[in-house]
Amino acid sequence: MSTAIAPHIPPAAPQTLVRDPALRQAMRAHIQAVIQARVAQDEDRRAEALRDYLAVTQAAADLDAASTLSTMIPPLLPSLYRRWAGMFADRLFETASEEQLRVLCDGSEENGAALALAYVMFLESERMERRMSEDLCALGRGAEGGQEVQEKMADMAAGYIRARVAKLAEKQAIKKK
Repeated sequence: MSTAIAPHIPPAAPQTLVRDPALRQAMRAHIQAVIQARVAQDEDRRAEALRDYLAVTQAAADLDAASTLSTMIPPLLPSLYRRWAGMFADRLFETASEEQLRVLCDGSEENGAALALAYVMFLESERMERRMSEDLCALGRGAEGGQEVQEKMADMAAGYIRARVAKLAEKQAIKKK
């Protein structure tokens, strides 16, 4: 990954990077598990969040229509979340020292929240917004319907993800207080 994702964060000095492959693998697994636990949700919560998003953006005529639509929108593939979490971990290994990563991966709730907040900032970067849009469009190409339907599905999914990222950022800000 290039430093263009977060140009304001310089790469860590090469001598401070995680060099031990086993440690790097364990840290990567921990980072991904923390992120997955923070973004994973049950079907009822997902449908409720979608319903609220559809109602607020007026993508549905009324709350009943939003409720119906929310149950019809399939969940994103877990592989996308894993991929984005992996990209985040890769970026951390480029920019954070081993000492910093040891602290972030200590298993504490506070450092889990710090990882989640950093993940939100990572997802909000211009490059990741483009990457997510590309991934969602590729996912939409596999859906039935014409190009217009696929683009609308991708836009709706991207909007939903942006809303979830904002909600996660809000939760993390509250936890930090």
